[in-house]
Amino acid sequence: MHDNSHRNHAVSPSSKTLFKATAIAMVVGAGLLVTTVLPAEYGIDPTGVGGYLGLTQLNAIAPQETTEPAEDPMISDAQLASLLNPVWKGDAPLRTDTLTITLAPNEGAEIKAKMQEGDRFMFKWEAQGPVNFDMHGERPNAGDEFTSYWVGRNKTNANGAFQAPFEGVHGWYWHNGGNQPVTVTVTTTGFYEKLYKL
Repeated sequence: MHDNSHRNHAVSPSSKTLFKATAIAMVVGAGLLVTTVLPAEYGIDPTGVGGYLGLTQLNAIAPQETTEPAEDPMISDAQLASLLNPVWKGDAPLRTDTLTITLAPNEGAEIKAKMQEGDRFMFKWEAQGPVNFDMHGERPNAGDEFTSYWVGRNKTNANGAFQAPFEGVHGWYWHNGGNQPVTVTVTTTGFYEKLYKL
């Protein structure tokens, strides 16, 4: 047999205590409703407390006194054209070149375009096998310094458009990391001085 005299027994509240707690909760809830919820949500402030606390401003709707129709947020074609500057004019003649290089296993090579700042071309290159590449540019007399624009690994082709950010030579270095020779063919069309193999 067990001795239960040392156990702590929780006492259930009486009906009177429950009624009192419920009544207090209802009074507090009604007070919050009248002083905060009604002024903030509906703009009704019977006690003035909501106005004092700034809650009636939450419900205020700014009057609309516009008699003119709102302006169309769309911009005109002329405005768009002036923003985009869609016409580019250059001094270099339009040219198209295609060059091919064959890379032995573990060999790299470059093709570059001699360009002035702002010259542009579109390009497409294809390789008969995966190659790693670095599209980059070099300023005149920069030594070993260059600026990379796009680096890729295990690619067989790429295409896009390019604008020279500075005067110099801009193009690609491809590296064949495989064990078979890979031929790379690049085609450019645009405005630049010449395209050549290094």
